[in-house]
Amino acid sequence: HSGCRKPRNSLFHVCNGASVKIHKMRCPLFFAFLTLLVLNHADIPEKRVLVLIENVFVRDSHSMFFKFLKDRGYHLVYKYADDASLDLKHLGEYLYQHVIIFAPSVREFGGNIDVKKLTRFVDEGGNILVAGSPDIGEAIKDFGSECGIEFDDEKTAVIDHMNYDVMDEGKHNLIIVGPENVANIPVITGKVTKPLLYRGIGIASNPANPLVINVLHASDTAYSHSPDTPINNYPNTVGRNTQLITGLQARNDARVLFVGSLDFFSDEFFLSGAVHSQTNKSYDVSGNRELSENLALWTFKENGVLRVSSIHHNKVGEKDPRREYTIKDDIIFSIDIEMKGLDGAWKPFVADDVQVELIRIDPFIRRTLPHKGNKYEVQMKLPDVYGVFKLVVDYHRTGYTHLFTSNQISVRPFTHTQYERFIISAYPYYASAISMMAGVSVFSFVYLYLRDDKLKAE
Repeated sequence: HSGCRKPRNSLFHVCNGASVKIHKMRCPLFFAFLTLLVLNHADIPEKRVLVLIENVFVRDSHSMFFKFLKDRGYHLVYKYADDASLDLKHLGEYLYQHVIIFAPSVREFGGNIDVKKLTRFVDEGGNILVAGSPDIGEAIKDFGSECGIEFDDEKTAVIDHMNYDVMDEGKHNLIIVGPENVANIPVITGKVTKPLLYRGIGIASNPANPLVINVLHASDTAYSHSPDTPINNYPNTVGRNTQLITGLQARNDARVLFVGSLDFFSDEFFLSGAVHSQTNKSYDVSGNRELSENLALWTFKENGVLRVSSIHHNKVGEKDPRREYTIKDDIIFSIDIEMKGLDGAWKPFVADDVQVELIRIDPFIRRTLPHKGNKYEVQMKLPDVYGVFKLVVDYHRTGYTHLFTSNQISVRPFTHTQYERFIISAYPYYASAISMMAGVSVFSFVYLYLRDDKLKAE
């Protein structure tokens, strides 16, 4: 065809001037297609989760919990806990943001994963959810020890002869835990109103550890021991000291959750009702699903994450911050604090215990910040001390990420034109000086202009 030609590196035959138009159309279409391809195949790091299981049946028996995570947009990568190809990093970068360990009986992790690698993963900001069972292995126990918690011995279980379900097999280890035993920390647990089913191992931790959170504990009548052997020694944990779910928020805000029962997340416990064996009080469904979902959201940092969006300080009557302030100035300090919502949007965080401190080595002023509109704001008077100060907001509450911000300001003394000209306390000195000057003037006048008559006659 004489009127057509085939441009070099072109996939289409074009005719005369039509080639220019087609090339212009192809460029944006090509980049749009490339963008969609990248978005569809790229995994968001915050949504990648490594799920370590001990057998394939765990995927089916805990499908409702895994489906909840998938519906939240998480990309779950299932692998056996002893798989020889396991690795958390590739080319120095972490492949996963979160790890779920549903392999309580594993003795040793496979591949390039061990307790030290998991601990380093937490130290570098990763989050881990761990489930145990009476058949707990050394790998899980060692990792728990690294995080400040201690699982009971293997083959032991939490037993409660007064609070167990009617479906119990006679060992009284399928216990019912009331919602009052859940920690009153809504940002972690939500609002649990139904009893919980629990069949698993007991957990102990040091109550003096400020990083460990006792999320769920057993009743006063519970204890941890082997259900198949007689009790010859005092149990390791008794009553409320028997923890069932324990959380850890590290100093870098990484989160680790330990649950002593793998069955706690199972479809069976999610759908099962609860019937108290002693009171025959029945419930259509347990609270396991509700609590498990809230715990997962907190562990994977979808809840309880705070940030500072803006900070401002200025002198009263002005709008812009000063390079330096003067002692005794009245200043206004304001800060905007936001919390990440479940939809991923940042929303204003409202609390009545946020404080600001004016520090120069030690705090000079500490004020509670009232919430006004979408920000916290307070007015304060600077001290009668000059130097370099810091306006510090250090907000550390259980369940929330640590919020810390520091702003440096300079405070100078008065200039010579700013001091008062007449001070009331100095009036006696003013009077003495004036009287002295008046006396000298009168004496000089008398001495100079008044003479004796005898001297005149001579």
